[in-house]
Amino acid sequence: MNYVSTRGGMAPRAFTEILLEGLAPDGGLVVPHSMARVSLAELEIWRSLGYADLATEIMNKFVGDIDRDQLRLLAHATYNAENFGSDEITPLRELGGGLYLLGLSNGPSLAFKDIAMQWLGRLFEHVLAARDERLTILGATSGDTGSAAEYAMRGRAGVRVFMLSPLGRMSAFQTAQMYSLTDRNIFNIAIEGVFDQAQDIVKELSSDAEFKTSEHLATVNSINWARIVAQVVYYFRGYFLATRSNDEQVSFTVPSGNFGNIYSGHIARLMGLPIDRLVCATNENDVLYEFFTTGQYRMRTAAQTEQTSSPSMDISRASNFERLVFDLFDGDSLRVAQLWDRLALEGSFDLAGTVEFARARDEFGFAAGHSTHAERIETIRRVDAECGLVIDPHTADGITVARPFCRPGVPMIVLETALPAKFSTTIEEALGREAPRPAAFEGIESLPQRFSVLPASAWAVREFIVSQA
Repeated sequence: MNYVSTRGGMAPRAFTEILLEGLAPDGGLVVPHSMARVSLAELEIWRSLGYADLATEIMNKFVGDIDRDQLRLLAHATYNAENFGSDEITPLRELGGGLYLLGLSNGPSLAFKDIAMQWLGRLFEHVLAARDERLTILGATSGDTGSAAEYAMRGRAGVRVFMLSPLGRMSAFQTAQMYSLTDRNIFNIAIEGVFDQAQDIVKELSSDAEFKTSEHLATVNSINWARIVAQVVYYFRGYFLATRSNDEQVSFTVPSGNFGNIYSGHIARLMGLPIDRLVCATNENDVLYEFFTTGQYRMRTAAQTEQTSSPSMDISRASNFERLVFDLFDGDSLRVAQLWDRLALEGSFDLAGTVEFARARDEFGFAAGHSTHAERIETIRRVDAECGLVIDPHTADGITVARPFCRPGVPMIVLETALPAKFSTTIEEALGREAPRPAAFEGIESLPQRFSVLPASAWAVREFIVSQA
């Protein structure tokens, strides 16, 4: 399995070569040269596997230069009860009316991103030790990626983490999870701006070949292909839990900001998983909803990006969307590069009325919806009353959007995003009481915090990273 760039400017490279680098040299995103497939016979065998062994089988289809036995060791070291509370890893719960909730928030930072990030931490450490190299991870977070990355990388040999977050735009719990860490290899940078500006800084520095080489720069944002692969696993797992045989279909609704999580579902579908629909759920920052309903992809400015009660989705430039467009154009990297040049100049492009736009719906099964704050509050109340379950506002967005897309006989699986403890203000508004939280996180907001405030400037971030050598 080799990888190329969505914009065509990179010769095919092996998995471990692209693992540590994030963006392709031409500014595009890495994608498989050809798609891995799963046969009906394999699907039948996989149905009976535990999570770690299922992860091994799926990762082995995308990782050509790490021994299968080593992949299995890494998977079992990651996906176990010690890290995720039980061997189920991703339990499925029926909510009624054809709706199911796939529990993805049982890891160390209480968010779905732990599932990929915990594996990524062990994978990085293994590859760096084999190469006798060091690594500087540069990332941006709107809430959950940062804590998941830091909990996965803290104390790991040869790894430094510089995580950018928008100053004052995360919940108090999310902020405390990151800023209270005291590990010497963890550096939190609060950017005076919004998430999209932090993400732009990461992209700009990652595209600087000289800086990237001198600092051994890598990324753990959702543009990292290894994260996409790790997320594919729970789509298969959710399917097996919700069905009895492999001739059934399911649909998934995914709260979406940077488009990485739902894109993993797209990969699972391309591999052969029987998925009917992939429903993209957004909040008031509805760039993706607008595309899937009108064909127009229109980025918003920092001033146009709303601060909402589901802050991890307050994103108006969805990085992984470029990968889907590459698939819509059947791998035509020249057309993708032209579209992203137009996006850089004009801030938008429009595929309305094209074969490619129709393909997103008709061939790839995409649909979309969005929710308001009031709708999320009502959904939190309804799920609590009907199921005795407290959900976070991002998961509430997913459940709100999912209901109109339910079809008889087709389970609709909503992907849980995070535990409600991370968003206590919204939970108290909805339910009049504090959100439940694991005992280990009691009083986390009162812990001392360590972070640096910088302007939304790539130069300022570059100088800070160099100064911490």
